[in-house]
Amino acid sequence: MKTTSKKEIRSHCAVNYGVEIFGDRWSLLIIRDIVFVGKKTYGQFLKSEEGIATNVLASRLVSLEEQGVLLRTPSPDDGRKDFYTLTEKGLDLIPIVLNIVLWSAKYDSKSYVLRREEFVARLGQSPMQVSEEVKALVRDGGCIFPVSAE
Repeated sequence: MKTTSKKEIRSHCAVNYGVEIFGDRWSLLIIRDIVFVGKKTYGQFLKSEEGIATNVLASRLVSLEEQGVLLRTPSPDDGRKDFYTLTEKGLDLIPIVLNIVLWSAKYDSKSYVLRREEFVARLGQSPMQVSEEVKALVRDGGCIFPVSAE
């Protein structure tokens, strides 16, 4: 499995490395979609409300796979579809995503996560425990807030 991208990392400052690997908006939203609602296919990611362009989505999926954050596997039922799941490296981003959730809940009075008061309260009280539980859930193919099949 590749661990470096086709392009070189500009610097190995810890913040820069993280931003270059997962720091753009779309990459984080793909990770969010996997963790929070269990999306796994290109078509499912494309339906996210933020309206990602098809070429941008394709580029981010390739980049995240090249960086070892996502694993792409063919669908056993439909060879034209691929499933994307988080690798261990990708699962290790879950605490970061959850911290962004806490920060947003604090500063965005219209944040959707505020509708999940119990989750936000528990995350605020035990962020490490919740992060580990979410990592285990996603590792096993689950997600935080499953929705009905599309």
